[in-house]
Amino acid sequence: MTIAPPATDDRVAPAADDIVVTDPVDGSVASTVRRASEEDVRDAVARARAAAGAWARTAPAERGALLHAAAANVRAHAQELADLNTRETGKVPGDALGGVEAGVGTLVQYAELGPVHRGEALRGQFGAADWAVPHPRGVVLALTPWNDPVAVACGILGAAIVTGNTVVHKGSERSPATIALLNALIAEALPDGVLVGVDGDAATGELLLAQDGIDVYAHVGSTATGDRLAEAATTTRAHVIRENGGNDAVVVDADVDPEWAAAQVALGAFANTGQICTSVERVYVHRAVAGPFVTALVAEAERRTAAPAAEYGPLVDDRLRRTVQAHVDEALERGATARTGGVTPDGVGVFYPATVLTDVTDDMTVMTEETFGPIAPVRVVDDFDEGLRLAAADRYGLAATVLTRDTGNALRAAAELPVGTVKVNAVFGGAPGGSAQPRGASGAGFGYGPHLLDEMTTTTVVHLEAAPAPGDASPAAVPDTAPAVDAGGAK
Repeated sequence: MTIAPPATDDRVAPAADDIVVTDPVDGSVASTVRRASEEDVRDAVARARAAAGAWARTAPAERGALLHAAAANVRAHAQELADLNTRETGKVPGDALGGVEAGVGTLVQYAELGPVHRGEALRGQFGAADWAVPHPRGVVLALTPWNDPVAVACGILGAAIVTGNTVVHKGSERSPATIALLNALIAEALPDGVLVGVDGDAATGELLLAQDGIDVYAHVGSTATGDRLAEAATTTRAHVIRENGGNDAVVVDADVDPEWAAAQVALGAFANTGQICTSVERVYVHRAVAGPFVTALVAEAERRTAAPAAEYGPLVDDRLRRTVQAHVDEALERGATARTGGVTPDGVGVFYPATVLTDVTDDMTVMTEETFGPIAPVRVVDDFDEGLRLAAADRYGLAATVLTRDTGNALRAAAELPVGTVKVNAVFGGAPGGSAQPRGASGAGFGYGPHLLDEMTTTTVVHLEAAPAPGDASPAAVPDTAPAVDAGGAK
């Protein structure tokens, strides 16, 4: 890990191989991290590959105990990690610390689940035994995002490590110091090579994809990057687990309190300044409550915009802010109305107001693509059926929410929405240990929860029969042909 302290003079020129991140609140230098060289990348994969055999043979209970120690190490440095996260990405302090605490909880969860992750006993012929045994896949390349860097990374790293895989981890170049410290804290509790951090950007990611000896690509981030990993895997044959972009919809039914519904949508659209994979990106509201709903939503947006940076933070950088503004400008040019917000503010920092758009159409970019900013585009619908139909008509498939008091409508939404998670009457939340499978442009595979342990392992089916003692059986006792279907069901 190589982390230089924040420069005291922004005029100091960085080295050519440095990643320099500026604080999105005040524009000062937040961190300077050395970008990994091609030799560093090769060495990282080689170290993980060299450690894979011994780690796979380590008893699951011992792996769990070491992961517990790693969680304790992260917990001891929680405030330091949270402060780095806030400096690099603008994540508000309370949310940053909450993200670290969630990451620690995830490591502890996998430390407990890993040792009891087991195979299955199978029913075979009398006198024989059949069972299925999980095995680690080998070396996992973990590519993780900046918007909740500790919590997301701990999920992938914990599941991979406790199941006996070794990991090469590259986080986003937008939060390199946070990830470098996290990698160092976890790796300190583990044998050498079990977790190897690589600091870098998109070019570093391409260098990693060019390396032999990686068995799994585990990614949370943009759809474009997920598609690139899937493309690379056609040649490398690595197993791909990816949770990618979302364009999550909320359907507001006629029978709910419009002010309560507006508070739910505001939470979903504006929390972390809209920079959450499951943020609310599209709103379909029943005409019967549309008026008071929009009024309340505008009030919620303006309250957040007026809050200090410690409560309503900036966007991560100006590159993202330009994208958000471009989506809004296109909508306004095509007839949408900005009920509040919609304009990039002057002054220091990468701030953007919580924005409510009405009069949007289904083909506007704010309705068809992930904006990843604090934008709530509202589309009025004539009934719940229309809202449900429009919510389902999307190439993404991460999550969706329905706000309704009608149990039948809630059940229909769960049955008909083609997404990994359907939430009823709460834009965020869920039971500990939940798992979900994104669909379409949102990815594939279980990205968290107990099912991620299955993604990180392969299964060997074992069939065992007793061999006869010498002289007890003749060659005639062995059939000349295989059965039409063997114990595993293959012909």
